[in-house]
Amino acid sequence: MQSLLQARILALNSSYFLKAGGHFVISIKANCIDSTVPAEAVFEGEVKMMVQEHLKPSEQVTLEPFERDHACVVGGYRMPKKQKAVA
Repeated sequence: MQSLLQARILALNSSYFLKAGGHFVISIKANCIDSTVPAEAVFEGEVKMMVQEHLKPSEQVTLEPFERDHACVVGGYRMPKKQKAVA
């Protein structure tokens, strides 16, 4: 599989422009990353790269039937740990 470029660019831009707890939206075009594998495999690889880069994807939606082999991912950057409620 080719380099996971779109997730890496998102991670770099997040480190420069987002503070901890900031949010992102990215549209992934699978054919631009690797046209030889199924789009779902490309999306999965991109999401794994995001997690490795301290991004926390919270929702992924394909853009079918409007755009073939595209997905939109929403998430947060360096999200703070949730505090336990004190009773």
